[in-house]
Amino acid sequence: MPSLEEHTGLLDKRLRKHLLRRACFQYSKEQLDGLEGKTAAEILDTLTVSKTYTWEWPYDPITSNNQYGSNRLDGSWLEDPDWTYVKYINRQTPKRSLVTAWWWYNALKQNTVIDKLTWFLFTTFTVSKDDGAGRAGNYFDYLNLLQFYADKSVKTLARKISFDNSMLFYLDNTDNEKESPNENYAREFLELFTIGKGEQVAEGDYTNYTEHDVVQAARVFSGIKHNRDRDVYDSDTVKQPHCPNGISKGWINTNKHDPENKTFSYAFNDQTISGGSNQTAIESELDDFVDMVFDKVATAKNYVRKLYRMYVRSEWGQDVEDDIITPLAQQLQSNEYNLLGVLKTLLISKHFFDVDDDNASNENIGGIVKNPMQYLNELITLLGVSIPDATATPPVLGQDLNNSVEYYNFYRFWQWFCHSTLFPVCGMDFFAPNTVAGYPGDYQAPAYDRAWFNSNNIVGRYNIIHSFLGRNYNDSYGNGVNQIKGIQTANNGGSYYQRIWTSFNVISFFEQNISDPFSAQTIIEELADLLYSEPIDEDRKAYFKLFLVPLGEPDYYWWEAWNDWVTNGNSTQVKLRLDDLLSKMINAAEFQLM
Repeated sequence: MPSLEEHTGLLDKRLRKHLLRRACFQYSKEQLDGLEGKTAAEILDTLTVSKTYTWEWPYDPITSNNQYGSNRLDGSWLEDPDWTYVKYINRQTPKRSLVTAWWWYNALKQNTVIDKLTWFLFTTFTVSKDDGAGRAGNYFDYLNLLQFYADKSVKTLARKISFDNSMLFYLDNTDNEKESPNENYAREFLELFTIGKGEQVAEGDYTNYTEHDVVQAARVFSGIKHNRDRDVYDSDTVKQPHCPNGISKGWINTNKHDPENKTFSYAFNDQTISGGSNQTAIESELDDFVDMVFDKVATAKNYVRKLYRMYVRSEWGQDVEDDIITPLAQQLQSNEYNLLGVLKTLLISKHFFDVDDDNASNENIGGIVKNPMQYLNELITLLGVSIPDATATPPVLGQDLNNSVEYYNFYRFWQWFCHSTLFPVCGMDFFAPNTVAGYPGDYQAPAYDRAWFNSNNIVGRYNIIHSFLGRNYNDSYGNGVNQIKGIQTANNGGSYYQRIWTSFNVISFFEQNISDPFSAQTIIEELADLLYSEPIDEDRKAYFKLFLVPLGEPDYYWWEAWNDWVTNGNSTQVKLRLDDLLSKMINAAEFQLM
């Protein structure tokens, strides 16, 4: 029987791998070993830490031309206390990309539950950054809002997101006025952001709400407007160093708000919410509406099901619905909709670790296909891939490129390789899904997470490790920067390799992570134990061993190659074989799962 009873025993390596991968975006041998001898609750305590920012502000290294000055370097444009709507008008698409680079880089540098919860909130309150989400500053505020509430109340966030400038743009609520209502945001608020539809029982009746309720909700949200200059602040969200006055938000145009009462359908017990005609009354009206929606257990269950799908499995039976989803929904409601508390209960449970039954057909461990960000982050942290430093000395206007080449290389690595190549070919336009419902891997039955591994994106996924193992060459400026051949992409019917500006020493990786690199058998066993969620059988080990010791050759065939490297510094044969082995074991089906 599925059980939320706490698993109190010390976690072995298999269970530590499971918890670390599911809870966070980082994964390495050092982290695994550092968590040895701890319970699940103790490990979560080490991973539930306040968010810090290795890279303090997004930085745009490219110059702009507008009325504020010719060839002005925008730099850390969001830090400018005189930020206005028109001051940084150029390069909004790359600036929005750099905002997400800022979030990604900081998530890569600190292993915390908060980052994955922030991503969860993004997949719930989705705003696609390049599809009508407003300026880069708006998107920066949006990400800060999600991160601020990741360990707080999702109910409060649902109210706050209604004033978010990116959301107001993206779902058109800034155009929602009493004389010309726009129902777009109200519909998604009910269907995707909070209670969910439920089963349709009649035309316009979705069990949890009706079309009538969408109309009434749009009236509640009428008059909330986008703020052009980001100078209206939410005092509840004061946070240093990025939001000293609070996160920027929209405002209420009381003349455009529908002041009449709103009466909802039987789905909400025919409740009437009093309309407001001034700022205070309209705020109170919105509070009453949010309370009404979140008083429904269906709302709590909708969030818990989404959590379960991201952190445990994409599909489940009635027993999990009754014994896991329902009690967690009750906890969520009774705990003021704090997601972190519910997540902790789930992640320390016997059910999460699959120790509540002996049914091998529904194993949670190894039961989710990694999304492209999880996959990339794991590879970088597990292999110790060196990426350019986003915190390096940035360029200034008129400065020679050589004085800030490290930051330029980060910009190129992110903008050209990750953002414009890797993520798209792997099926994840970063923070830019095609619909407000998010990525198909997060919501679309019956494939769900299996959508991350199909004929459309498998080649791009396989080429990531090939990129990190690629060749070096100088950049176009002749700086001799360590650039590596990257993912192969189409180019007018031909193909080319995108440069990536990273470095990875495959021999050093094996020296640091394998107890006896002279032994081919030890290499295979310890690497498989590090990479994979579950043990592999002897036939699988024998297959991988062929990349070190060809069929028919004795084991000392590899021993001699490694000894030649240790004794004489001859790395040619060792590197070739380790490259082949690592790429095969990374691209194996077992590594796609967590």
